Amino acid sequence: MTAILNPTGPAPLSPPQRRAPEPAAAPRSPVPVGPVLELPGTPAAALVPVTRDGRAVGAFVLTGGRVRYRALPDPEQVLAAVAGVAAIGLVTAAVAVASRRRPPAIGAVTMGPGGWVSLRGTRLPALRPARPRPWWARVLRAHRLVVDP
Repeated sequence: MTAILNPTGPAPLSPPQRRAPEPAAAPRSPVPVGPVLELPGTPAAALVPVTRDGRAVGAFVLTGGRVRYRALPDPEQVLAAVAGVAAIGLVTAAVAVASRRRPPAIGAVTMGPGGWVSLRGTRLPALRPARPRPWWARVLRAHRLVVDP
């Protein structure tokens, strides 16, 4: 440590005095622990509510010489958890629907003797539902090709 002394200058000042902290005039927020509430019943019980920012967050329960703290669920946290679970469920359902594979319209196609294609054991694909004829089919007097079974 280096000290610079000036013999011709004014006398050094005494170190500043520390002031004692001033007591708070009024608390910023109400007392976080509420009054003791006596509960009716055979075992003597008391309830002391606990608040934070004007909202109840829990309570101390005094019964049988024991003190227990019971927390209350925060509605904002419950709502956030429900929204998160719903979002995960929707994403999972969307992935399941998108990755679903459609079954083939016909069964297995095999090559028979002589090079012909065999579709044995397959069922016919379902017919499309009847739709109104398009304008061009009416102009050309065209009809749908129907296969007789």
